[in-house]
Amino acid sequence: MIKKLVLGVMALGLIATSCSSDDDNGPTTQNLTLNLNGLEDLGSDFVYEGWVIVGGAPVSTGTFTVNGSGALSATTFAVDATQLSTATAFVLSIEPTIDPDPAPAATKLLQGAFSGNSATVSSGIVGDFSTASGNFFLRTPTDETGTNNMNDIYGVWFGTPGMPPTPNFVLPTLPAGWAYEGWVIGDTGPITTGTFTAFNMVDSGNPFSGTQNNAGPPVPGEDFFLNAPAGETFPLDIRNRTVVISVEPVPDNSPAPFAMKPLVGTAGTETAPSTHPFGLNLASLPTGSVTR
Repeated sequence: MIKKLVLGVMALGLIATSCSSDDDNGPTTQNLTLNLNGLEDLGSDFVYEGWVIVGGAPVSTGTFTVNGSGALSATTFAVDATQLSTATAFVLSIEPTIDPDPAPAATKLLQGAFSGNSATVSSGIVGDFSTASGNFFLRTPTDETGTNNMNDIYGVWFGTPGMPPTPNFVLPTLPAGWAYEGWVIGDTGPITTGTFTAFNMVDSGNPFSGTQNNAGPPVPGEDFFLNAPAGETFPLDIRNRTVVISVEPVPDNSPAPFAMKPLVGTAGTETAPSTHPFGLNLASLPTGSVTR
C-alpha cells in the first residue's frame, strides 16, 4: 500500500509539472498604463482607442471613454508582452463606438515614441501649434443693406479686411480627420461660425448670416442676424466677446467646441479696418505619458 501511494503521488507531480510547463509556453501579457490630460467626453457615438506600433503596424491596446470631469474609464490595459516590449510608439485615436474597421481611424489625437519603458505623448500628430497666430475683424458683409450702417459690430471674420479680405492665419494644414471651427461666446455659450480647412475661402456654413451676399467674403467667418439659438438675442454685438478657433474631429457629433482650442482672442470695440489679435492657448492641447 505504501508503495502504491508513493507512486500515485509521483504521478500527480508529473501531471502538475506538465500543466505548469504548458502554461509557461502560452502567451503572456504586460500592463500598459496611460496618464493622459485634457481629453473630453466624446458622447455615446465615439470612444478613444490606444495603439502601439509594432514592426511599423498598429496593434490595438483597447478602448476607453472619458467622463465630464476628464477622468478615463480605464487607465491600465493588458497587452501581449512580446508586442508591447518591441513597440516603438503609442498612438491615441478617436473611433466610432460601433466600429467595423479594425484599423485606426484618421482622427489620431496623440502620439509619442517609446524611450525605454515610457513615451511622452502630444498632439503633434494633429499639427504644430507652437507658433499659431491670426487676426479677426468686425464687419457685416451679409446685412440687408450691404452698406456700413453701424451694423458691423454684429459680424466677425478671420483675416485682414480688404476688397476682398485676405487670410492671415499662421496655422498648420490639418491631416485627414480634423477641421478648424470658429466660435463666438454668446450669452449662453459658444456659437459656431462654421468649420474650415482652408483659410482663403468661405467656411462650411452661414446659418446666421443676412440676406445680401449670403455666402460672405472668401475667408471664414459669420454675421449674426438670423436664427438665433435659444437664449441668444440677434443681432449679436461681438464687441468685447471671446472669439475662439478650435480643432474638431471629423465626423463630429458635438455642438460644442472640442478640447483643442489653439487660438483665443477678445474682440475690441473697433470695427474694420481695425483688426483684433488671437493669442496662443497651448494649455488646451491634450498631453500625457504612457508606461509599459
